Amino acid sequence: MKHFGLSEAGVKIIHRAHAVQAVTALQSEYSLWWREPETEIIPTLEELGIGFVPFSPLGKGFLTGKMDQNTTFDSKDFRSTVPRLSPENLKANQAFVDLLLEVAKRKNATPAQIALTWLLAQKPWIVPIPGTTKLHRLSENLGAAAVKLSSEELQEINTASSKIKVKGDRYSGGSAKLINR
Repeated sequence: MKHFGLSEAGVKIIHRAHAVQAVTALQSEYSLWWREPETEIIPTLEELGIGFVPFSPLGKGFLTGKMDQNTTFDSKDFRSTVPRLSPENLKANQAFVDLLLEVAKRKNATPAQIALTWLLAQKPWIVPIPGTTKLHRLSENLGAAAVKLSSEELQEINTASSKIKVKGDRYSGGSAKLINR
């Protein structure tokens, strides 16, 4: 096997798997409003030379700025069960979008592009996978590669976002933890 990847694995599993077969990449959630991988996962990946493929880099669509407290989801849309996307939590979490909108206006970009640009700026081996079914969203997402954030702008985003308390769990039934057996 030439390439091998893991999904949602914790540090112990990453080390165990990498000892048997070099792990090429880890897929796990990472965005401005889910930064848990920064504490242990990203340092481990960097140490072992493993790439990171964050899913949901736009916070299940929330960080695009296209949702607000009045947003509803069809019962078949998995987001209808995501606690962070309940009307009361959408309202409370709007501070993330407001931050992105503020930076986006100055950069002549969209909030989604700023969220993706921020993620791309974290490490050169981070390659986010924003999901979309619309061509215009694909074009918008690709446009993030042309947006440049200075170190001061990145620090501004990090400082401001660190002061925002995320409301609601990542998934129903509590915040999903990484598999670490």
